[in-house]
Amino acid sequence: MKKYVAEFIGTFVLVFFGTGIAVVSNGNLVATALAFGLAIIAEAYVIGNISGCHVNPAVSLAMLITGKMKREDFAYYVIAQILGALLGTGILFLILSGTSFGTSSLGANAFGEISSNNISLVSALVTEIVLTCVFVYTILGVTSDDKFSNVSGIVIGLTLTFVHLIGIPLTGTSVNPARSLAPAIFLMGDAIKQVWVFIVAPLIGGALAAYLYEYLNIEKKKKH
Repeated sequence: MKKYVAEFIGTFVLVFFGTGIAVVSNGNLVATALAFGLAIIAEAYVIGNISGCHVNPAVSLAMLITGKMKREDFAYYVIAQILGALLGTGILFLILSGTSFGTSSLGANAFGEISSNNISLVSALVTEIVLTCVFVYTILGVTSDDKFSNVSGIVIGLTLTFVHLIGIPLTGTSVNPARSLAPAIFLMGDAIKQVWVFIVAPLIGGALAAYLYEYLNIEKKKKH
């Protein structure tokens, strides 16, 4: 039970601070990227030894595919992550509703006419698949060897930061279905209509990372 609570708390922190800073900084690229990256670094060292600090259904899916977690755990992890994201967005919504920032964004992802650069559906899908694959592959690689345990949180956080640096101007960067679903539920309208892209693409990216990791690992073992 503790690991599910840890995932709930971790996802809450990631979404509240990540999307919150995106809103209050008026979408500042560096500030938002650092917010997500630093949140992951902090949570990795706080709850990493409890739940592994997935805080992302795409990461949990990769762990399931690579046999690093059970199906039952996967289901409960995803539920905890979504609930944590909803709480993070809910509290952010409550705070912002009493400010001049307003609640028209909440850090939601977008493509097409409602996006900042009119990115196409295909481009949005490819962006999120590639960015998620890179992010999740890094997680699988750096957590596979105990000798990296002291620096794994930093590596993962910095990877999420540079993923956001390129992704924010394109899709707003999801790479995390729970992070995208929560704002969409609160905003509804176009956000909820488009959120499927930011659920499906990261899951595909996470699965690709898992299969790529397994393939490279098998090849590596054969050489020994």
